[in-house]
Amino acid sequence: MIIEYEDKYLEDVRDLMVELEEYILSIDEDHLDQLHPDYRVKMTEYALKEAKENEGICYLAIKEDKAIGLIIGRIRPYEPQDYLDYTCPKTGEVTELIISKHIRGKGLGDKLMKKMERYFQEKGCTYMGIDVFAYNENAIHFYEKEGYHNRMHHVIKKLEE
Repeated sequence: MIIEYEDKYLEDVRDLMVELEEYILSIDEDHLDQLHPDYRVKMTEYALKEAKENEGICYLAIKEDKAIGLIIGRIRPYEPQDYLDYTCPKTGEVTELIISKHIRGKGLGDKLMKKMERYFQEKGCTYMGIDVFAYNENAIHFYEKEGYHNRMHHVIKKLEE
C-alpha cells in the first residue's frame, strides 16, 4: 500500500534514510561520504521540510504497518540567473527514493516512481529528474529502465598532494 507521509512513520523514514546512506558509504570509491551522528534526525527533517516548502510530497510504501520504502519529491526551484541560459521548464525532482534492502527487486521502486510521476504531472510539470550517485550502478540501471537519461555529468578529480 502506498500512502502520503504520516508522522507516525517518522522513525521508519529515519531508518530508511540511514539504510541508504550506509549503502552509499559501502560503494563510495572516493570515500567522501560520511554518516554524521546527526544524519538520522537532521537529514530526514531537511528532506521532508524541503519537499513541503517546494510544492513537494513524500509517499511511503507500507507493509504490516511499517514503512518499507519511500519517495520524496519537490518542484525544482530556479534562481534568477538560471533563466539567462535555460528555458527552466517546471520540473519535478525526486530527492530520495529508498526501498528497504529486504524487499528490493520486487517492483516497489517502479510503483513509487509512477506515483510521483502522476503527482508531478498533476502539478503541471513537464519533466522529472533525479540525481544518482555515480557508483550506484543498480540505481543507474533502474532509472534507465524507467526511461531516464543523462543530461549532465558532474566529474571530479582528486588532486595530488
